[in-house]
Amino acid sequence: MAQVDLHLHTTASDGRLTPTQLIDLVARKGLRVVAVTDHDSTEGLEEAFRAASAYPDLEVIPGIELSTDVPRNEIHILGYFIDRHDQRLQQTLVRFREGREGRAKRMVEKLAAMGVYVDWERVKEIANGAAIGRPHIAQAMVEKGYIQKPQDAFNGYIGRNDPAYAEREKLVPAEAIKFIQEAGGVAVLAHPAELPDLEATARELKAAGLVGMEVYYAFYTPEKISELLDIANRCGLLPCGGSDYHALGTPGELQPGDMGPPLDVVAKLKGLVKERR
Repeated sequence: MAQVDLHLHTTASDGRLTPTQLIDLVARKGLRVVAVTDHDSTEGLEEAFRAASAYPDLEVIPGIELSTDVPRNEIHILGYFIDRHDQRLQQTLVRFREGREGRAKRMVEKLAAMGVYVDWERVKEIANGAAIGRPHIAQAMVEKGYIQKPQDAFNGYIGRNDPAYAEREKLVPAEAIKFIQEAGGVAVLAHPAELPDLEATARELKAAGLVGMEVYYAFYTPEKISELLDIANRCGLLPCGGSDYHALGTPGELQPGDMGPPLDVVAKLKGLVKERR
């Protein structure tokens, strides 16, 4: 059981637990440091901090997860210790969330053209005011019986290269890193194992300001963790990670604290934040 989990989602994006429910859960599990990293949103952070005030031994890091665009793929960048009150940050995130909604509506229309009929109003109900993401569409598909579990939607329906996929406004990775830095934070490469030419990409992003990459992530095997740790060390990046918990209830879903980096990584991240400020 890890003491640190730096990749957690709430109902502010595509998680199923409210920020309060998530904080109560990680506190019960005895975690010492967690990061709330919703997609394109910091809307859950205020509630998370309020909930954490009941647990003096728990530290909550303000975070975010941004999707960025590269040819034929996408790269996710995590931001830690961001200033959620930064005006430019919030204005940009509002635009991104609006883009997510338009993209989701186009995907629902594309699904209908494939004979997969998902009600748009139901997708919005599932999102419940949060930044609409593909998992909300996937959940609606499960409810209608088109697929058995949400992950199935990303294989043949709404995965990046699937017929019902639609694009939205995104930053490129270097822009996302700069965006996070300008909001007072530090940037970390999320779930990198599937990226082609990972070491070359990591070195390129390190030059743009990246400080870490996820090594201790979700379902990574000990062998994969060892391989990624070697790459992180060679590139001078901090080995971060977490469970990427969404509370979806899918078979085998990792729980907060099932995967995460050593506690000293948090101190090193804080040191980098202090240097940059």
